[in-house]
Amino acid sequence: MNILKSISTIFIFTLVLTSCNPAAKTETTIPSNVAAEKEAVKTVLKSYKDAIQSLNAEATLNLFTQDSQVFESGGSEGTYTNYLAHHLGPELDHFNSFIFSDYNVSVLVDLPYAFTTETYIYTIDLKANEEKGRAAQLITKKGVATSVLRKTDGAWKIMKTHSSSRNK
Repeated sequence: MNILKSISTIFIFTLVLTSCNPAAKTETTIPSNVAAEKEAVKTVLKSYKDAIQSLNAEATLNLFTQDSQVFESGGSEGTYTNYLAHHLGPELDHFNSFIFSDYNVSVLVDLPYAFTTETYIYTIDLKANEEKGRAAQLITKKGVATSVLRKTDGAWKIMKTHSSSRNK
């Protein structure tokens, strides 16, 4: 009788272990359409890029969370609203154009978050400033940005972003 109990215990233990398939658990945590989520994230980043190229910073406001954080070239700019009011908005007024080229993006989705890396070259056509004695000039830089987006109420928004650049 003890042998029968031992065999039954081993059989049940083996059955429990083999039913705990880690791959099955992983499959249930992956969104059903990762490709669509990645495209939705890319659409947010493209909307930001397009607005900057149009020199229309106001069009970017709905792309960021209220508690967003912006970091640029080693400095903390605060929330996106602060960054827009004190940095980006006034800066765009000094540009004739802002063009991105050689743009590449990678996206990793881990709901409710997405992690992105963008690489690009940007060219700024800077307006002349007679008061400061500055001639018009073209500035070309190689840039990189990493961002964390959060999906809330069905929409992807940028929570954190960090960008930096160097001479091309």
